[in-house]
Amino acid sequence: MKHFFKTTLAAAGLTAVFLSSAALAHGDANDAAPGLFDSAKMDKILAAQDEKAKARYQFRHPKETLAFFGVAPGMTVADTLPGAYYSRILLPYLGDEGALIGVSYSVGHQAIDAGDNEKRMARIRSFPKRFPAAAEKWRAGSKAKVSAFMFEDMPDAMKGTVDVFLLLRASHHLSKYEDADRGMRRTKAFADVMAALKPGGVMGIVQHRAPEDSSDEWAKGFKGYVKQSALIAAAKAAGFEFVGSSEINANPKDQPTEADFVWRLLPTLAGSEDGSDLQAKRKAIGESDRMTLKFRKPK
Repeated sequence: MKHFFKTTLAAAGLTAVFLSSAALAHGDANDAAPGLFDSAKMDKILAAQDEKAKARYQFRHPKETLAFFGVAPGMTVADTLPGAYYSRILLPYLGDEGALIGVSYSVGHQAIDAGDNEKRMARIRSFPKRFPAAAEKWRAGSKAKVSAFMFEDMPDAMKGTVDVFLLLRASHHLSKYEDADRGMRRTKAFADVMAALKPGGVMGIVQHRAPEDSSDEWAKGFKGYVKQSALIAAAKAAGFEFVGSSEINANPKDQPTEADFVWRLLPTLAGSEDGSDLQAKRKAIGESDRMTLKFRKPK
């Protein structure tokens, strides 16, 4: 039962994707910002990306993914673990009236891994200042506002301002530290997402997908994989409405066992030597099998 919770959205193709974005265009004044996914603008932006980024479109499907979540120019969008991939696309796409908010894990979360490394901790704490500065080179002429915050330390001014909050391949790190002794990181992050979103706003999740028949211990997130059912249950428990799922980012070639970890695959290829048969097999798989889940903050 690897793909438990599959829906007919995949069969519907981009028709469902564009209908979902169109649905955001008909809310009241307090709902997510009105607008439609701009296919032509997205095509132009994707064509302008470097060849390394383009090589990953076959696995990451940025156009289809952002359309499914209903991301439109003029919106305020939060990007979790932002960097030079989706942020490069979002910043010029959102346009002069839009805003991009970079979001990182909390200081307490990252301190678990950083330990006593003060230099690393200083860099972690500086994220809200570093991200806007780094994003300046991705504007491509856009005047969109850029800001940043860290989970568990969201400024009050950002509450109720976000149209779409993206967690793209970010939920495994939150999930692996969800246990009470690790600070309930996913619960606290989902609470921040809920607070940041406007009524009717969307939380979009793309995540490496664990087989539903794998053990809960293996699927906690330490190996990169999380069960789709577990994430849906966690989001519902946080108060989100489950809108639907898509197989946009599915990869049936990825059939992980409990001896596997997600970083064995592209782009990392950890644990295999260059030119080896093992690496060739892993390259043939591509990137991980991923769930794509859409949730909405109640109005």
